Amino acid sequence: MKQRFLLILITFLVTQITVSQNLTINEGSGSFKINGIGKHRADSITIFYHRPANFTRSSEILIVIPGAGRNGDDYRDSWIEASEKYSVLIISPSYPEKEYHYGDYHLGGIVKNLDLSKGVSFKKGTNQVHIDENVIEFKLNENIEDWIFNDFDRIFKLVKKATKSKQRKYDMFGHSAGGQILHRLALLYPNSKADRILASNAGTYTLPDYNTSFPFGMKNVGIQQKEVKKSFKKNLVLFLGELDNDLETRGKMLRSETADKQGTNRLDRGKNFYNFSKELSKKSGMKYNWKLEIIPGVGHNKNKMAKAAADYLYGQK
Repeated sequence: MKQRFLLILITFLVTQITVSQNLTINEGSGSFKINGIGKHRADSITIFYHRPANFTRSSEILIVIPGAGRNGDDYRDSWIEASEKYSVLIISPSYPEKEYHYGDYHLGGIVKNLDLSKGVSFKKGTNQVHIDENVIEFKLNENIEDWIFNDFDRIFKLVKKATKSKQRKYDMFGHSAGGQILHRLALLYPNSKADRILASNAGTYTLPDYNTSFPFGMKNVGIQQKEVKKSFKKNLVLFLGELDNDLETRGKMLRSETADKQGTNRLDRGKNFYNFSKELSKKSGMKYNWKLEIIPGVGHNKNKMAKAAADYLYGQK
């Protein structure tokens, strides 16, 4: 308990130091850098943004999480039209792959000492990446300060101060690897200030399954099943492309014995995650706020999913 309190205190102090820095977010597109926290204190994260011409202190703020390419500039650009149309400030953090490898990014930093030098094979001519779960080695990282989820609230606080925003919460959209990060954020880090969380076209999922180990389940994560009650209250939306199925060849598709139990394509895996979680909430008598949205005629396409997400989030206002 004492160690956990110290970690929270350190995170708070680091956040305050970051927020106290002078920052100007001008109209239009730009970027700025911040340092990481935890084991990433010496690493920098580039934050790309777009501030619309009609921005006001009441304008909403959206944090967009990129896919495996870590191309925050491209993801920011895919939201510029919607930013101007709906007066939404777009913020997209770009995590360098050299410092934030698969375990730190896709899996949120919940693992450490992940060794992908063996047990991984690529099926020639396809987007299939096969994982031998009996060979891959890693340990669980119990140091919550290292988890990537800590960054989003502090980025919001920094942006809120720089723009004098009145917003108390922010929305999130993440596609592909970004979708992996965001469903894990809702499940494993429910106390964030994120409001509506759109997890789009994730390749793999961590189910609230206490018979299966991480990253596919929560058997060994250290979060009790009763604590998932908070997670189910988050406004998580499984935002899935109808054509992100077995015929989709874009983006790497992880295949393994346990992953394939969730489905063999992103659409089926997302639906399975939603239905499994809904059934658990029903059996446990927990309130369930999660939603499932299937976007017709769209596959693994970040631009088309971003357009649909913009209309979903802001088009009714």
